[in-house]
Parts: sequence; C-alpha cells; structure tokens
Amino acid sequence: MKTIKFHKTECGVDFLLNVLPSEEIKENYLTEETFNTDFFEIAFFESGTGSVIINQRKVPVKDNSIIFISPFQKRKWELVDHGLKFKILAFQEDFLNDFFADKLFTYRLLYFYQLDYSLLMQIDNDLFDKYNEQLSEIKTELIATKADSVHIIRSLLYYLLQKLNREYAQLNNLSIDSSTNNYAFEFKRLLEVHIKEKQRISDYTDLLNISRITLNKAVKKQFNVTATNLLKQRLLFEIKNSLIHSNNTIQEIAYQLNFSEPNHLMRFFKKQTGMTASEFQDSYQNGRL
Repeated sequence: MKTIKFHKTECGVDFLLNVLPSEEIKENYLTEETFNTDFFEIAFFESGTGSVIINQRKVPVKDNSIIFISPFQKRKWELVDHGLKFKILAFQEDFLNDFFADKLFTYRLLYFYQLDYSLLMQIDNDLFDKYNEQLSEIKTELIATKADSVHIIRSLLYYLLQKLNREYAQLNNLSIDSSTNNYAFEFKRLLEVHIKEKQRISDYTDLLNISRITLNKAVKKQFNVTATNLLKQRLLFEIKNSLIHSNNTIQEIAYQLNFSEPNHLMRFFKKQTGMTASEFQDSYQNGRL
C-alpha cells in the first residue's frame, strides 16, 4: 500500500503545512486506490459527490462537508469528477510540536484518532465560507512569506483547529471541557505508537510509570470507558484494517500483532464482534457493514 509523505519542497513551502486546492491535487483523489499518508488531512468539500472509506466505514462526500483524516489511516476515495471542488489542509504533527507546549494537542482534538463518532462534519454555507476564508489566509501567508508569517500561520491554524473542535463537539454532543488529564491522552498516544507489539495494560503502565488503578481512573474520567476497553477497541481496529486492506492470512496478522498463536486472535475477534474473521470479511466485501 502506498504511503504519501509530506515533502516541503514538493509543496513549495518551508513549513510542514500546506493548503492544497483541488485543481492542483484532484488526480490524487480520483484514483480509487487505497493509500495512507504520514500527515493529518482535513478535507473541505465546497462541492462534491461520492464517498471515502475510512476506519472501515463509508463516509459520504457532499457539498459543504468536512472530513478529518489522521496520519496512516487507510482511505479509499470514490469521487465523481464533475463539479468537484475542495481544499485540503495538510500538516504534520511536528509543525504543531515546534510551537505548542502541549505535545498531546492533536490527541485532545475530538476528530483526530476518532474510532466512535463520524469523521464527517456537515455544515451550513455561512460557516463553510468562514472556514474557507481562514484557509485562504493561511495560503496567502504560505505563498507570500514574510518574517512574521510563521507566527500568523501558527495562530490561524490553532484558531481553525479549535473552532472545528467546538463545532464537532456540538454536532456529536461531546464535551470540550479543558482537561489536564494527561495520562489519558498520553495512553491514547502510546496506543497509536505501540498497539502492534503491546496489548497488555501493564505494558502501558510501565511506559507511563503509573499504576493500573491510576491509568484506569484517568481514562474512565476522560473517555468514560476503562483503559482495557480502549486498548481492545484500538487493537480490534488494527485487526479489521489488516483483514480489509492486506492480503495477509490470519496467521500472518496474528504474528504481526504479537498474538502468541492465530487461535488467540480469532477468539479475541469473535468475542469483540460476534463474527469470525471470515464472516467479517464477507460482510464487508458485500456491503453489509
């Protein structure tokens, strides 16, 4: 599977961030091949018809829709060329980390690394126009860079991401109360990094240097699930991704995900989904999921 990497020189800017209009990149979104990227993407569709498959779910593409994609999320676009107009806000986490003291900032945003709620946000014309104006401001600073452009881009991006987070929270009835619950977000970050080789809570309490009780209390308070449930949810997502997007056998997937034997993976999958891996693949391929 192809991984598209962020290259500053190809984007023509000196930042790990860009705003890309559809007329420049449309062909990349009409291939219907499955791929991922090493950067965050927020797609702003002013007009469009079709869908994109992310997180094993089909997300419709409509006028005035915004779609959130995290690094290395596998996606497959199925778009109609006629009348297609959009912009992609693309940035690497390092761009934020260079300027923001909070290294867990992207994990606090509700729409990134999201497995429960929709990655689509449908908004009205007026709000879409406001976001579009902010994207245009960022693009202007990228094209005509001045000494203070980096500070302006940073502030514009921070403002835009936070406004999107507020709107996403309102649409999905989620809380955006400010939190200093760093253990919960750090656990979420570590799951993204280590889920393929670490599937025990003790692995993560060791990395965090805290007790299981402390971790569970933090995760329960922030996400209203136990740490074990969050880990199982992330592991299940990884298994489903492999079943859908690779040609690997169950044995190979079990080996890659550090299960001691394939039967353990199959029992875990059946317990979490009520289906065997083969039943899941068949249901997915025939559009029943």
